[in-house]
Amino acid sequence: MPSPDADRPPEARAVAERYLRRERPLSALVVVLAVALFLAAYAATSLLPAVGVAAVLLVVARAPILTSNGTIRLRTDADPKTVAASFAGPTPPVLALQWGVADGVVPADDGATYPVSYLFGLRSIEMAVETHVSETDDGARRVELDVTANGSAWATYTATIRDDGEGTVVDVEYDAERRFGLRRVPQQLVAERYRDEALAVQGYEVVARDAHFGL
Repeated sequence: MPSPDADRPPEARAVAERYLRRERPLSALVVVLAVALFLAAYAATSLLPAVGVAAVLLVVARAPILTSNGTIRLRTDADPKTVAASFAGPTPPVLALQWGVADGVVPADDGATYPVSYLFGLRSIEMAVETHVSETDDGARRVELDVTANGSAWATYTATIRDDGEGTVVDVEYDAERRFGLRRVPQQLVAERYRDEALAVQGYEVVARDAHFGL
């Protein structure tokens, strides 16, 4: 059974829950707009053209045409060893919006699993992260996070952690392994609003972010 609270900083969970309260209504709004367009087409024409409109909307909304990737530079007062342990642990700081809204965290030897239920428990998804730790040629620590959703590749995060003499710097590269449709755009936009805040409450300052979101 997943532990609902173990290893999850409450401040980060609070940010993730605020994200969820914003994201769910916006995602529902996409469905409402699609239904409204179908009804408008039906009212203006007849059932057959309206069905055609609905089919086009469904394809456009779900077609996997978008992707995201980018880099983030973080700074923290914690020492590199502590930061590396945090990124390699069951709740990596950069995945706060995933483990923060999960039903719980199931730690594993090489990562963790985050079961998430929604639609009043009618649907669920299992996010999992597999962790790989190594060291670069110049002695920096490297943590790679391979994230899956229901067993399918979802994203990869690679964090390079080093001491620059004034603190610990973390350079994170991320790349979505799965494309997504337009219906996921509200989710992405809301996530952008809360990612930096989720990192800040865990003690990480976002020094720079270069995000690419599109075709």
